[in-house]
Amino acid sequence: MTLLEFVLEYSLADDEAARRAFAAEKLGIDISRIAHIRVKKRSLDARGKEIKFRLQAEIYIDEVAPEPENFRTNYPVVSGERRVIIIGCGPAGMFAALQLIEQGIQPIILERGKDVQARRRDLAAINQRGIVDEDSNYCFGEGGAGTYSDGKLYTRANKRGNIENILRTLVMHGAPPEILVDAHPHIGSNKLPKVVQAMRQSILDAGGEIRFETRVTDFLLRETNGEKQIFGVQTQSGECVLGDATILATGHSARDIFELCVRRGILLEAKPFAVGVRIEHPQPLIDQIQYRQKARDERLPAASYRLASTENGRGVFSFCMCPGGWIVPSATAGDEVVVNGMSLSRRDSPFANSGLVVAVETEDLTQFSQHGILAGTHFQKSLEVMAAQAGGGNQCAPGQRVTDFLANRVSQDLPKTSYQPGLNSAPLHQLLPASLALRLQSGLTNFGKKMQGYITEDAVIVGVETRTSSPIRVPRDESTLEHIEVRGLFPCGEGAGYAGGIVSAAMDGVRAAHACATISLDA
Repeated sequence: MTLLEFVLEYSLADDEAARRAFAAEKLGIDISRIAHIRVKKRSLDARGKEIKFRLQAEIYIDEVAPEPENFRTNYPVVSGERRVIIIGCGPAGMFAALQLIEQGIQPIILERGKDVQARRRDLAAINQRGIVDEDSNYCFGEGGAGTYSDGKLYTRANKRGNIENILRTLVMHGAPPEILVDAHPHIGSNKLPKVVQAMRQSILDAGGEIRFETRVTDFLLRETNGEKQIFGVQTQSGECVLGDATILATGHSARDIFELCVRRGILLEAKPFAVGVRIEHPQPLIDQIQYRQKARDERLPAASYRLASTENGRGVFSFCMCPGGWIVPSATAGDEVVVNGMSLSRRDSPFANSGLVVAVETEDLTQFSQHGILAGTHFQKSLEVMAAQAGGGNQCAPGQRVTDFLANRVSQDLPKTSYQPGLNSAPLHQLLPASLALRLQSGLTNFGKKMQGYITEDAVIVGVETRTSSPIRVPRDESTLEHIEVRGLFPCGEGAGYAGGIVSAAMDGVRAAHACATISLDA
């Protein structure tokens, strides 16, 4: 077998004959000697005059290609001799559970939200009637925030674990095999719920437990020789759930958990994060800019972009770009408006949206210093309440044409939008903190120079995007992954400040599970 790099015109990317001809010429052999070509990686390159696909493939010459490795279809059944509590059923929690099962430990997942089927009704209530269930929404519920907000699987966190193992586990549970090949894999919010359901079934079939609508309200702690140790949790019903260790995998929006940590004297740290708005364009416009075609060739995917600049000492950047997607309401309380983006697997919406955010450092939060370590969450909340008031209620969001935002004027009307609850014209240039608005304006101006046509009256900014990452880190010893002051507590994933997406959260959950399975927790 020979590993070979392909660079093919996009129209030939899936042409087996073209691949064989290229490989034969590159290797200097007769085409008849090529028995099989297996593509390992594929990425689109639209930077030059001609759009090309870059492929990495295994070339089998004069030999039969081995059958692809079968995906695992079952897990060992675990007993209840050792139990580990997992708080949160997002990617960190679910992958932690599967790793515990691999090591013969019974996982007990406690999830404040509902399963994916029941969760759909609560999402419909948000979109159609502006009603927010504080425990079941786009952020909380089975599969976590990623389940119904896009399902992008790209990460650069190679040092955190084995990315391929995460992707293979997803494929084993029904994700499309293409995610093993694509440079920027994506499942889509229409397909990811079924994958999550299959993962749930694997956990249950192996003897694990998943308890939905079970919100943790307290930690059960004891102190021995001056050392704290967690031995269980209490739920909103008053039930005490005991375990040999506890994995904290709650996601970036579980502010009540941060508040619980403060009340119980569990050390937290402030960390940088980012806030801003969503920006939405017509997808055909982004296609024209990126592909330099009047109309996108149907063989090309909906075009995306990634932009970044530094404005007055702070990063301004696009975040979670969703080609062919929708803006969705991601509030976790009725007095907030929070927006996020998502795409279905086909990415065939007529809109393209992206977060447009500014980095926030701890020194930017002096106005909220009375809240101590929770200053960042209170800053987020203040923006979300402002957005709800400016939107006018029922999860309507404040919006402004990009050209008007840059000109510091109120939009007389707004373009069509994918945001189902609707937009209300509002002066976001005035409502956002001045330092935030000015940096966004400077960043937008620079982005317009990088992408001619990006600044247009057909584009709209929608407020506010505040849940890019957690403003809190739950500190841990990187050698044991335990909290630095509480034995048996293993913080992981986005909420604890150690991940930034589905794959990185999943890898961190696997690491946490492996760590708590290999450490002695005898009292």
